[in-house]
Amino acid sequence: PEQPTLGNTDYAFEMAISNIRYGEGVTKEIGMDLQNLGARRVCLMTDKNLSKLPPVNAVLNSLAKYGINFQMYDNVRVEPTDQSFLDAIQFAKKGEFDAYVAVGGGSVIDTCKAANLYAASPSSEFLDYVNAPIGKGKPVTVPLKPLIAVPTTSGTGSETTGVAIFDFKELKVKTGIASRAIKPTLGIIDPLHTLSMPERVVANSGFDVLCHALESYTALPYNERRPCPSNPINRPAYQGSNPVSDVWALHALRIVAKYLKRAIRNPEDREARANMHLASAFAGIGFGNAGVHLCHGMSYPISGLVKTYKPKDYNVDHSLVPHGLSVVLTSPAVFAFTAQMHPERHLEAAEILGADIRTARIKDAGLILADTLRKFLFDLNVDDGLAAIGYSKADIPALVKGTLPQERVTKLSPRPQTEEDLSALFEASMKLY
Repeated sequence: PEQPTLGNTDYAFEMAISNIRYGEGVTKEIGMDLQNLGARRVCLMTDKNLSKLPPVNAVLNSLAKYGINFQMYDNVRVEPTDQSFLDAIQFAKKGEFDAYVAVGGGSVIDTCKAANLYAASPSSEFLDYVNAPIGKGKPVTVPLKPLIAVPTTSGTGSETTGVAIFDFKELKVKTGIASRAIKPTLGIIDPLHTLSMPERVVANSGFDVLCHALESYTALPYNERRPCPSNPINRPAYQGSNPVSDVWALHALRIVAKYLKRAIRNPEDREARANMHLASAFAGIGFGNAGVHLCHGMSYPISGLVKTYKPKDYNVDHSLVPHGLSVVLTSPAVFAFTAQMHPERHLEAAEILGADIRTARIKDAGLILADTLRKFLFDLNVDDGLAAIGYSKADIPALVKGTLPQERVTKLSPRPQTEEDLSALFEASMKLY
């Protein structure tokens, strides 16, 4: 076929997801999986808290049972930084591993993806694969080792995606690596692991699922994204909303509407927690191909510029805004802003989340979805906007400056935004209720 000319819009989208396996107790199969892969030296990655909890124990038992030779790295940082990525990469390069197992939330799985990538490409500089404009955003052409991801939270969907996110300390901004090549070989979705999650971790993880679903469903359609790549290897992992991602996003949203409040309020509600674990993977399949937009783009400086905020239920020695919280706090303002582009989608989302839209006017779609989200967050005791986690109007210029490099996601907003628009969105998110 003739080469599509650069500068026009894309005409195709591609579905890429990890294999996933779901079931209570399915973690015990990991030792057999590694045997089947012929793995001789395995790297097991987790964090200090998890290393003492049942999910890691279940993996260790399986590795022992099948005689798998492994080394454990439990130094993963919750909300990783470029330095914490580099420490894990160093460990992976030294170990010369032929397979990886990541047990944890998005922080652990993302760190393991990066370690696998740079160990497979030892001559690459760190910034070679980091998203432009912060890094060079080079396509990944080296073969990676198998990676089995075992999520212990119900949020990032990282077990299904080719994305790894970290804080770039020097610029005080979150960025990441996005390539289909780094997605896990297999995601082990074992709902038993969600039973050890504290209440606020369940809530904040769930908000990430909520925003993944909402943002991927309302993202710029894939055939309006430009430029059209001259070679398929350059087609981004985040391609814009498309008919396949839409199915997963809407289904994830329905599960969130039905089960998130139950999963937070009752740790013994196994049905709710199991469904949220699945919803996380569903939303991951949706946004891993469609992408996210402004809630995520704006969340990165909210996390990166944190001053003293320490969330309840997180056992950490540094200030942090949990990713799901940093994403959801701007959601009412963001969807009120984007709704004029695809109001019917915004209205449909509001209805799934419980709004009565029988007499609604299409032009009010954004306000209806924003009010529905506010009520949802209020019911779940979410901090009252950015002011409640330590920000003030004086911080808005820095927050805007931190959002500008996030073009990989902000360009997927269905409505283009200026710096003034971003300032107004941050200001509108200072207080929610």
